[in-house]
Amino acid sequence: MVRQNSSMAIVAAIVVAIIGLVYFTYRPIMNNLQLGLDLKGGLHVVLQAQEKEGEEITQDTIQKSIGVLRNRVDNLGVKEPSIYPQGKDRIVVEIAGVDDPEQAVDIIKNTAQLEFQDEEGNVLVTGKDLKDAQASPGTGGQGATVDLEFNDAGAKLFAEATAKNVGRRIAIVIDEEVISAPTVNEPIPNGRAQISGGFTAEEAQNLAVLLRSGALPVSFNIMEKRTIGPTLGADSLDLSVKAAIVGLIAILIFMIGYYLLPGAVAAISMALYTVLVLGTMIMLGTSLTLPGIAGFVLSIGMAVDANIIIYEHIKEELRLGKTLKASIQSGFARAFWTIFDAQLTTLIAALVLIWFGSGPIKGFAVTLSIGIIASLVVALGFTRYVMVLCADFVKNTKLYGV
Repeated sequence: MVRQNSSMAIVAAIVVAIIGLVYFTYRPIMNNLQLGLDLKGGLHVVLQAQEKEGEEITQDTIQKSIGVLRNRVDNLGVKEPSIYPQGKDRIVVEIAGVDDPEQAVDIIKNTAQLEFQDEEGNVLVTGKDLKDAQASPGTGGQGATVDLEFNDAGAKLFAEATAKNVGRRIAIVIDEEVISAPTVNEPIPNGRAQISGGFTAEEAQNLAVLLRSGALPVSFNIMEKRTIGPTLGADSLDLSVKAAIVGLIAILIFMIGYYLLPGAVAAISMALYTVLVLGTMIMLGTSLTLPGIAGFVLSIGMAVDANIIIYEHIKEELRLGKTLKASIQSGFARAFWTIFDAQLTTLIAALVLIWFGSGPIKGFAVTLSIGIIASLVVALGFTRYVMVLCADFVKNTKLYGV
């Protein structure tokens, strides 16, 4: 009797804890969950590398370009941009929630090759030797400027260049366009320079971002540019959430109606499962996209399927005349490898998609992988523990669907 009351109290506490967990974490999860481009709205750009004569576009070139583009987008203050290669010479850039798409496009597409040239056109110093670039407000109506700081090697080169060109002009050239050509009055040994060209504050800031992020190894043309409005993204999210909720409710109604008490345990498990999956996505910084929602719904189906396999094995054991607790233990033991093998094979397929896929495919696979691992933990750990506790105070086998 003591054990029965103790088990009942533990189950009641678990139910209250799960309800409280869902209630108190719902808002924080929804507020902190990162939404992808298709749900939040934003910018989708496809860039194609332009091959110069004698220069081949290699995988290394594309990967270096992705690194530069990621630095540029990060400097815009955008969280978790999606930047990935497409084919041999294309890069896809997806930025969710960007405030000014046109500004983002301008920053993304520019090569930003910085050069200091003498009057004969000889290159003296390049942007490769740049350590930092910061925008400064203009004074006396001269417009904003960009202050440059070179690394040690660049400072040495710049000091030598200015020493050799005292009284002459040194042109500051960006992407083959002369921005300014000041006259050198004296050598500049401190490794600092300034670009002035009548910039507005925004233009100076954008130029500083480009120079600070580094130059692209090749030039790119925009092959596709698509802006997704936040309203369209919000509509897609609302419809997807409604579809997921309706599907989940329908599944739980079936589970409770057919399996009775085990079905109710499955409902509690699904609540914990949902919090685990979404919480893990937040901790990993994974963005939720429409394909990701599809992966989440699929993983819910797999989690429910795991419960069905377990409950059917329990019912078989009960029909053989075993005690309730023995049937539960045996049912979980018999179902373990079936569930584990099925989930493992799907997880392997998902990991392959993560490794070789990109964009929406990768988002689907990441969410599915998180869901698979969570379903194994919940079904084979949490559900088993609660079912064993229930067997201590609910003895009627009819309540287990037999």
